[in-house]
Amino acid sequence: MNTITITKKDEIVMRLVHYFITEENYTPIIVNGVKDEVWLENSDAKYKIVRINSNYIYNNEQFMTDIYKIRNVMHQIKRKTFSFSMNTLNIFLDVNDDVKLSDDKYIKSIFLKDVSDKETKKIRPFFPGIEDKLLKDSQGIDLILNVTEGINAKTQKNNKIYESTFKPKKIVITPVLMAISTILFMLSYIFSHGAMDGQTLYDLGAVSSFAIRNGEVWRLVTGTFLHGNLLHLLVNMYSLYVIGTQLETFLGRGKYLGVYLVSAITGSLMSCVCQTSLSVGASGAIFGLLGSLLYFGYHFRVYLGNTMRTQIIPVILLNLFFGFAFSGIDNAAHIGGLIGGYFITMALGIKGKSTQKDQINGWIVTFIYALFLVFILFR
Repeated sequence: MNTITITKKDEIVMRLVHYFITEENYTPIIVNGVKDEVWLENSDAKYKIVRINSNYIYNNEQFMTDIYKIRNVMHQIKRKTFSFSMNTLNIFLDVNDDVKLSDDKYIKSIFLKDVSDKETKKIRPFFPGIEDKLLKDSQGIDLILNVTEGINAKTQKNNKIYESTFKPKKIVITPVLMAISTILFMLSYIFSHGAMDGQTLYDLGAVSSFAIRNGEVWRLVTGTFLHGNLLHLLVNMYSLYVIGTQLETFLGRGKYLGVYLVSAITGSLMSCVCQTSLSVGASGAIFGLLGSLLYFGYHFRVYLGNTMRTQIIPVILLNLFFGFAFSGIDNAAHIGGLIGGYFITMALGIKGKSTQKDQINGWIVTFIYALFLVFILFR
């Protein structure tokens, strides 16, 4: 009959991994070229990386080499997760008595002999709940079963959040927004007899700082559904279709519509603050969707890291560049919408990712941002 042999270090690793995954929301990450090490990541924690090393550290030179290796891995993870700084809790399980562990600026190194209260006390300043929630009673096969069951339950919960967020959904709001813009373009074209003059756009509700200061605040929204010519309409509707269908899937209809309208308003406000000419077009609101996608992508950067780096951020920067490089583009509306979209998404929250504190902060900064634009406009 086959028996399962679990070493003392294996037990420590299993107990620690179970705690960090089930109680502290860490996820395992794959690091190429490592052996007898476990790397865990939680981008929202104080220590974004927890690394558990079972290898024997026999002298100070090997310890310093190990720290150098950690720095290289941290650099790779920072690039993938868009983190400017990253603290790592480095846990050794087998260290020679002559080795002197020292802390790096971003790396805290500790040595655990076991998972007794005396030893886990070393981790308590960073994770206060570890002594109460760490598996200690289970042994042997029971330990394996309990660890596996706990991690599987946590994984299933995370998978449900991921599935509900990314699974295809029926898109409703984006086609409605596109239809409104298209219908209003047709009306403006008919009323102007094909000339698309400024007076017709003004009469239909174009963004005008003078009119808004005089109480016609509805123009902050109506102007974003009007377009100056067919090319303007087609470019914005194509952008709205590509970006909007994705974001409506990710956020859900209600939050998505909220992001669009708030971005439209903040984009129009910024436009009025920075210029006096008429402004029309959905691009401010569309930039708000990009800002929302930026916030969303940051929270799912483990999954969307490459997409953020190669698609979302370059698209934003490229469009802002074109706005500054060519005349006739209302870049103020773009910037105003981009910031508004980011802030209001923080306020509305990301399912399974945002905390109540994050959302409260989001509402505060959104209110302050909008109030600041209103103050500048009406002062």
